[in-house]
Amino acid sequence: MTVRFVRPVSHAAYLSRYLGFAALLLFVIAAPLHRFGPLTTPDFVALTLISAGIAAIALVLALIGLQRLWSVGAKGGLWCLYALLLSAVPLAVVGYAAFLYWQNPKIYDVTTDTTDIPSWLSVPTANQQWLPRSAAVSPVERSAQLEAYPGFLGHRYEGAIDRVYAAARKVAKAQHIRILHTDGLIGALPDAQPGAPKQDVQEGAADTPVEDLPSVIPVPLARPAEAPAPTFFNGSGTVLMQGDTRTLILGARFDVLIRLREDTETTLVDVRVASRFGPHDLGMAKKIADSYLDALDAQMQGLNDN
Repeated sequence: MTVRFVRPVSHAAYLSRYLGFAALLLFVIAAPLHRFGPLTTPDFVALTLISAGIAAIALVLALIGLQRLWSVGAKGGLWCLYALLLSAVPLAVVGYAAFLYWQNPKIYDVTTDTTDIPSWLSVPTANQQWLPRSAAVSPVERSAQLEAYPGFLGHRYEGAIDRVYAAARKVAKAQHIRILHTDGLIGALPDAQPGAPKQDVQEGAADTPVEDLPSVIPVPLARPAEAPAPTFFNGSGTVLMQGDTRTLILGARFDVLIRLREDTETTLVDVRVASRFGPHDLGMAKKIADSYLDALDAQMQGLNDN
């Protein structure tokens, strides 16, 4: 009489594969909707946590399936492998975010000048939903920044403010910082918005009737030697530029303020960066500021070498 050994089936392993696929699918749908679509950051964080929770259940079931495979030879080893691979992505994202949360101070706004903090030209506002935070940065949070980032200071450059301003705008564009508001300039316009109508060369020119040209065109005269050179600065010695940027992969929004202050023959550049959502920036605000200042250092070095 032939005796056949019938292997048991691990239902935990079978279920873990589908839960791992569901967790990965939820994250893969939420991430592009947040990066390129209408999904807000609080909603994205909530969906990512749900995805990680489902992935954690799949991981536990996969481990149970592997234990059953080892002890009684139950079917489902391949299903467990699929579950481990599928659940790795959302678990890795949440795990790395948790690591950054504990490694960095619980602040959302950093600045290179904590004594004379640059003021927003337009105070950033956003519906925080389930991620509430204080409306203003408290002295305790500023102290936490000083303790965590003691060397986070503004950079001083040799040269007049107009020279540094040209480099600052160029670097902001290269760093994907979209300038929306400016102060300290005469007739300066923020970066053009996608789909915005083109601005006239002279404000109000479109509404002014064109007069008949004179029959005799006068010959332009040279500028007098004692006349001051034309400038687009208002003479205050301080220029403010406010804009926003997004992180490359997940598209988290940050507001950026750049302040230029002229002091004799040098110009001091300070940067303020704040996350748009949540009470914790996971250390990314300082990285954005450091990246900008490092790029500005390189740009100014290139200008000085020419």
